[in-house]
Amino acid sequence: MAAEIKRRDFMRMGMVAGAGLTMGAVGSKVQGHAVLETKLETVRVGFVGVGMQGSSHVRNLLRVPGVELKAICDIREDRAMRVVKMIEEEGQPKPTLYTRGDNDFRRMCDEEDLDLVYTATPWRWHAPVLLAAMKAGKNAATEVPIGATIEECWELVETAEKTGLHCVMMENCCYDRVELMALNMVRKGLLGDLLHAKCGYLHDLRALKLNPKGYQGMWRIKHSIERDGDLYPTHGIGPVAQCMNINRGNQFDHLVSMSTNTGGIKTYAHEHYGADNKYAQVDYALGDVVTTMVRTKAGQTIVITHDTNTPRAYSRDFLIQGTKGVLRKYPEPKIFVEGKAQGRGHRWEDLSAYEEEYEHPLWKSMQEKSKGAGHGGMDYIEDYRLIECLRTGQPTDADVYDGAAWSAITGLSEQSIAGGSKPIDCPDFTRGQWKARLPLGIIEG
Repeated sequence: MAAEIKRRDFMRMGMVAGAGLTMGAVGSKVQGHAVLETKLETVRVGFVGVGMQGSSHVRNLLRVPGVELKAICDIREDRAMRVVKMIEEEGQPKPTLYTRGDNDFRRMCDEEDLDLVYTATPWRWHAPVLLAAMKAGKNAATEVPIGATIEECWELVETAEKTGLHCVMMENCCYDRVELMALNMVRKGLLGDLLHAKCGYLHDLRALKLNPKGYQGMWRIKHSIERDGDLYPTHGIGPVAQCMNINRGNQFDHLVSMSTNTGGIKTYAHEHYGADNKYAQVDYALGDVVTTMVRTKAGQTIVITHDTNTPRAYSRDFLIQGTKGVLRKYPEPKIFVEGKAQGRGHRWEDLSAYEEEYEHPLWKSMQEKSKGAGHGGMDYIEDYRLIECLRTGQPTDADVYDGAAWSAITGLSEQSIAGGSKPIDCPDFTRGQWKARLPLGIIEG
């Protein structure tokens, strides 16, 4: 406990600085900005934004050992009070409420003695909350994306480096079953040397975007009106980036993006709300389908698709291809490995045939504990891992460089499309450290 108090006092003094320390990780070591790694017996959390996804994270955190929810911040007091009731029903003391408007998270960061500030607000508030937390001496975590612009991504990286604090983007899809299994297969060499990947976010969100009770203040439709690019790349690119060792021996080099015409969202608004409806008449910047092609420093290619305005089945279009085989997740998990399906011809095998040998140990250990949690359990696993890293002094599975590199695809794709699909160089948020950083290991759980 003395070490915990010493750490917290040190963080508040704002004296942490430096870069390039080697940090221990489960199954591997990675290099990055200097982060204080003192173990925390209890992680005291302040949560900002407790709507649909935020309240789901709160439920997860209440199930994770060693978490105390000390403060809740939301612009709607009724929503905050629902979460307070949830917390008290689990036997924790009533948290302090911060409900005085959009910027009350700043008061929370300044006044509360916290170890972690976690946010699930609309995108435009992610970076401001993270920056306020770190400048007040708190570790920070956010729902995706980590920042809405490339400039915000750079500011977050620089602030994390200056303060020595964790700044984590919580990409839940890195913890889904097939994605974890794919990473395990890649690490064990089953697919050979990686050549290519496909991924994306293909999810019909028209009803949610146009429903006043969907996204708070209908913030998400505003992005579709104002921006043309891949607005939501991280669910797809996160797991692919981990397989391809992005920021850890490899790096995004450049990308090219293009978008289709817009029709889906406007047609939906016309059919469901009438021709006179505002959203049936407005001009949308976002193309219905945005395609981005990325090349890595290691010579691999990645195709990322964004499609949230057309009628379709859900998919993240996940595919990993190497010199010895290929794995796909949608429409159902399949795999083809050279020499493994003799006599079957060039036909897919069910991925289930490989589960016994290649199931990721983290999924194995967490499968029962995560039952009933959001998105098939992966939300609980990501929250558990964040807290476990803070309590054991490990570096987090993804860090500020990963959050920045994955999120920056949005701004880079906008630049490419605006320039007639011209190639755009990808920024190196590690400033060359990627050449020495070792790949993410296989977490045992």
